Amino acid sequence: MPTIQILPHAALCPDGKTIDAAPGTSVCEALLENGIEIEHACDMSCACTTCHVIVRQGYASLNEMDETEEDLLDRAWGLEADSRLSCQAIVARADLVVEIPRYTINHARENH
Repeated sequence: MPTIQILPHAALCPDGKTIDAAPGTSVCEALLENGIEIEHACDMSCACTTCHVIVRQGYASLNEMDETEEDLLDRAWGLEADSRLSCQAIVARADLVVEIPRYTINHARENH
C-alpha cells in the first residue's frame, strides 16, 4: 500500500505524519481518514481551492488533471507547478510527499 508523507503544517499536522493510502482514494480522503483535517469546503466536488496541496514527490503517479481542476487551481493561494486539489488527486501505487500550504482561500468562512 502506498504511503503519503505529510510535511509539517503548523495547525493541521505540526510534526508531519506518514499515512497509508489505498490506491484509488483521493489524497483528501486519505488525509481526513487519518485525522488530518484539511479544509474541503465544497465537500470534495471540485468547486473550490480549500484542499489545495503541493505534491513534492510522486506527482507523476497521480491521475491527470482535468480542465475544471486546472481552472480552479489558478485561484489557489501559493500555487506551484506541482499543485493539485487533494480531492481530485487520486493515489496510484507510488508513495507521495505532500505539503499543505500555510493559507487557503475559503470565501464562506471569511464571509465574502
